[in-house]
Amino acid sequence: MSNPIYLAVDLPDLARATALVQQVRGHIGGVKLGLEFFCAHGHHGVHEIAKLGLPIFLDLKLHDIPNTVAAAMQAIHVLEPAIVTIHAAGGRAMMEDAKAAAGAHTRVVAVTMLTSLDDTDIARIGYSGTAHDNVLRLADLAHQAGLDGIVCSGQEVGAVRQQWRDGFFVVPGVRPASAVLGDQKRAVTPRQARDAGASVLVIGRPIARAENPDQAARDIMATL
Repeated sequence: MSNPIYLAVDLPDLARATALVQQVRGHIGGVKLGLEFFCAHGHHGVHEIAKLGLPIFLDLKLHDIPNTVAAAMQAIHVLEPAIVTIHAAGGRAMMEDAKAAAGAHTRVVAVTMLTSLDDTDIARIGYSGTAHDNVLRLADLAHQAGLDGIVCSGQEVGAVRQQWRDGFFVVPGVRPASAVLGDQKRAVTPRQARDAGASVLVIGRPIARAENPDQAARDIMATL
């Protein structure tokens, strides 16, 4: 992949979302469309963004019983996404069924621990061990289930890469050194994530909310 940057586009206004992608399309490798965008615009919105010619990453974080997740995966075949997320916490059977139901050219990756959670948050939820411990455990489960890779923070991707050499690793919560962290608690810089083994860097606000999004994307790419 020549450009690992996927721009996170979660704008509720389709015209603004399309204009943003059009503005930065020459300096990103793909577009990540999340729940806010998909709930607002559905299949139509995805088709409109896809017209701009970039790979589409549907960050839907599917998490339900195996049959329901498989049916949802089949329902998005027509969108031909390059990447789709499911939750590793759904279990091995759910992950296996999701992968089996996915399109031939769609990478299915499992979300491990959200980058908005730190060790204190994880303990309150009821998980034992650190974020790092849980990411490694869930990554192993996803590997066993036959998925293409996982989603994890840049703080864990290096360790996961060591145990899953040919995995596909999506790192969200990526922030340039000068950027505000916002609700991200386990963030790293784009360069750090890439050096640690990230396949895809999901970057949203540092580009989307920049005064000049095109220049912001250029500047981030220059650090890689």
